[in-house]
Amino acid sequence: MNDRQSNSNPFFDLNYESALESLGNDFFDRVQPVNFSEHTLRFRNDNLLSILGLDSNRVTDRHFLDFGGHFQGKQSCLALRYHGYQFGQYNPYLGDGRGFLYGQIRGIDGQLYDFGTKGSGQTPHSQSRDGRLTLKGGVREVLAAEALHYSGVRTSRCLSLVETEAFTRDGETEKGAVMVRFSRSHLRFGTFERLEYYDRPDLIQQLLDHVIQYYYPHLWQQQDCYIRFYTELVERIAQLVGQWMAVGFCHGVLNTDNMSITGESFDYGPYAFIDTYNPYFTAAAFDRQGRYSYRNQPGACRWNLEMLQRPLSAVIPVSEMAAALDTFSESYTRYYHQQMLRKLGFDRLSVWETEELIDLTLQLLFLTKVNYHQFFCELKQKFSRQWREDANSILQDLEFLVSGEEVAILKRWCWLYHQLLIMRSPTEIDITAQCLQRVNPTVILSKSAIENIWQAIREDDNWQPFIDFIQLVRV
Repeated sequence: MNDRQSNSNPFFDLNYESALESLGNDFFDRVQPVNFSEHTLRFRNDNLLSILGLDSNRVTDRHFLDFGGHFQGKQSCLALRYHGYQFGQYNPYLGDGRGFLYGQIRGIDGQLYDFGTKGSGQTPHSQSRDGRLTLKGGVREVLAAEALHYSGVRTSRCLSLVETEAFTRDGETEKGAVMVRFSRSHLRFGTFERLEYYDRPDLIQQLLDHVIQYYYPHLWQQQDCYIRFYTELVERIAQLVGQWMAVGFCHGVLNTDNMSITGESFDYGPYAFIDTYNPYFTAAAFDRQGRYSYRNQPGACRWNLEMLQRPLSAVIPVSEMAAALDTFSESYTRYYHQQMLRKLGFDRLSVWETEELIDLTLQLLFLTKVNYHQFFCELKQKFSRQWREDANSILQDLEFLVSGEEVAILKRWCWLYHQLLIMRSPTEIDITAQCLQRVNPTVILSKSAIENIWQAIREDDNWQPFIDFIQLVRV
């Protein structure tokens, strides 16, 4: 890359930090990206540029392509080393197999962020895999990240998606892509687990210090900063799962190598948003035992946190971590209830009112098999101040039918909702209406929506449905 290119491309002129690289070669392998012959920019996330201090009007498509397609930046390309528990079984043959850390940058908010690639070619961790990303996989990740972000979930985002030349996998021709992910960190639970596997308590200590200094700086140099870190991580993961569950998101593959050490949601493979309220729903077809089903997500994440205690025990007493983990269930329930109350239009209710309203809501959703998201969308659209005066007016024009036992549950739900409303002033009723509008999205990333978007791309190279969906999600 010559000086002219460096001066002309805002991405190359950012002040990169070598935070992770400074840990040393025990944590990564230096790699080179594949040299793609075709590059078409399909998505650029201008909404992220302001975090980097960049003006979207001064960043061209060519800048995005040179940065996230041709990889002309000077920063090191580091394929990170990690292991992980996959479906409960330890796997020591993991690591960045089709991507690398492509730079770390301090945002204008003072936080450290990672650029990480996906689909940028083989690395020493690819095993027999091709190191590539299908275009459909890239599209799915962009959609998931944007939908979750605008639903209030703490998630990684996609900075760019570039379509590359097609490739053959398992005898099938696939459209290719390379993506640049934007996240707080690409360090995983499995990064620590690998170090325990090789019996390197010295590196565990080094990595833990690094994580706290860069991602939990408010704890650094405090007394007992190590157990304080683990306690806060437990709290962050509990909050994250509460957010997932409330928005009806099923991650699909909650292995420890897919758990971020910052408590951020990332790495979207066979995810899905539930259609109906089915606690046993699984997003991944290969999850035949339902280990990572919708209802099992809190337990799976708690188990992952428990497994993380093994490497961290080189530094933190197990008894202290066990006590911290004992708070997970209570914290998860608190965050889940907070999110569900907001979807129902309330900021705060008594414990009894909270539990009764959420329980009745879930019973109603389960029995009627109404679309989970449609219910909250109808609640948002049909809510009226008249509901405070007349219980019979609540959800009287349902767009879904109820009968039998469902009618009784619906009546109980409407009665309780009415009781909660009559205890509120007219001003508070307006606040409820505003909360419903703010929290509940109108457009939902359903399986059919994803397939319709992909069908238009695959068959007609028509990206308009994709563009339209992103715009609607952001409204």
